[in-house]
Amino acid sequence: MAWTDYSTAPAPGTRICAAARITAVHPLTVTTERGSFPILVLRDGATIRAYVNACPHQYLPLDYRGTNLLSADGTKLLCTAHGASFDKTTGQAITGADCGLDQVPVEQIGDDLVIAA
Repeated sequence: MAWTDYSTAPAPGTRICAAARITAVHPLTVTTERGSFPILVLRDGATIRAYVNACPHQYLPLDYRGTNLLSADGTKLLCTAHGASFDKTTGQAITGADCGLDQVPVEQIGDDLVIAA
């Protein structure tokens, strides 16, 4: 499913959060104001990536049972509900799920991170 297929998908230009809140150490989970759309954002070097915060296995948030969402080596996103893992740079499933995370296009405008067009 594409991120735009969700009924609560925000419009391009929707503010997600202050860009300064996104660190390389911990992914940040937020919801947008319109419809409480769940987003997971992380910094990967100089790049900021965002995914719908919903494991495709059961559509539970990746942080459903805890906030430790990165593997020990920092290369994988982990579902705390059932242990599926996803490549943090692409969202592709590695183990425990048949499909990957839905990527959300984002861009930094000034001090804010927003949904890109």
